[in-house]
Amino acid sequence: MNAHAAQPSLLSALRPQNQDRLYDFYRDLRDTDDLFWDRALNAWVATGYEVVSATAGDPRFSSVRYPDIEAVSDELRPLARVLSRQMLYSDAPDHTRLRSLLSRAFTARSVAALGGRISEEVDRILDAAAPTGRLDVVADLARPLPLAVICDLLGVPAQDRGALSAWSDPVAAAIGSSRLDAEESRAASRAVQEMLDYLRGVLTREEDRPAPHTLRAMLAAGAGDGNQDFDELLANCALLLVAGHETTTHFIGNAALSLLRHPEAAAELRARPELIPAAVEELLRHDSPVQLMLRRARHDLDLAGREIAAGQAVLLVCGAANRDPAVFADPDRLDFHRPAGRHVAFGYGPHFCLGAALARLEGAVVLAALLTRLPDWRLDGPAPSWQRSLNFRGLNSLQVSFTPSPAPAAST
Repeated sequence: MNAHAAQPSLLSALRPQNQDRLYDFYRDLRDTDDLFWDRALNAWVATGYEVVSATAGDPRFSSVRYPDIEAVSDELRPLARVLSRQMLYSDAPDHTRLRSLLSRAFTARSVAALGGRISEEVDRILDAAAPTGRLDVVADLARPLPLAVICDLLGVPAQDRGALSAWSDPVAAAIGSSRLDAEESRAASRAVQEMLDYLRGVLTREEDRPAPHTLRAMLAAGAGDGNQDFDELLANCALLLVAGHETTTHFIGNAALSLLRHPEAAAELRARPELIPAAVEELLRHDSPVQLMLRRARHDLDLAGREIAAGQAVLLVCGAANRDPAVFADPDRLDFHRPAGRHVAFGYGPHFCLGAALARLEGAVVLAALLTRLPDWRLDGPAPSWQRSLNFRGLNSLQVSFTPSPAPAAST
């Protein structure tokens, strides 16, 4: 990179003029240098597919987000302590142990069994919208659906979902932000503590027996295991709650917008529903709900010809990697016939998303329902706007209209 050129920064992605042209901005970064030192973020930034995928699974790097908890601000420290006990921000052997326990609730059989429940929830939402001819895809569908599914897995009553969503928002905002003010830090720390207190009550109540193969059952079993710390399990429940519904919410909204902006692709999918599994993968690649992974060098090392010092952070920009033309031909095109399995929207390596199969299932059910039941849907409302986050890519709202239809008659 030309030493006299203006120093780029990933922080510029947050500028309003870059939000809707995010992938053009990433292309400019990648064309300048696919691995560069970002002085504003005090971190290396990787935008090329090769370096992103290689670094994500490289044992020379750690996934620990807060290597020194005491160096974190007083306001953020309670949240940092919880995040540091979550498997997403831990390394082996802790990561391996926690993932082994929690993965029992995400086996192929367990996820497949949720298909009927997901379809029922989607139908309920679309039945309510049908007579009105209007739907906010984000507020009415993309937010409540994943929240309902993860709350069912945790054994959370329907009437408490709103509280969990309210606690989740400031925590997700803190995870997704590189710079928080004191009040935002306090709000996130307070929210995560209230969430943990609530989950402790849910997961330890004795008046009923948890359904088998749910997270609540798995965690109840883990709580009796001498090798498991219940507070650690609670911290990972909070992770699954936040990550499990926030990211799927973003995926559904992003995918819907991509189809609305590419009507020819939506028409192909409507005519050939067998392409839906491939479409889910392509839509994840095309506009990833998770944009960043963080890794930290365990010791001085060489990465793609750069000298990385021990402790330095490397921000792996998944969204940029997923549009790398060296790997994806004509990367800005939505193409449901691409070879499958190469995107990094779910991460890469040991930290590959535990809930990937569930997210894929929810996405497939939603896409099929939207394309079948809203054949003439169209954007109808304020221009879509994006949440302000480097880590997550999600819409604030996505308002559409369609030809109203009578609500289906209730079965008797």
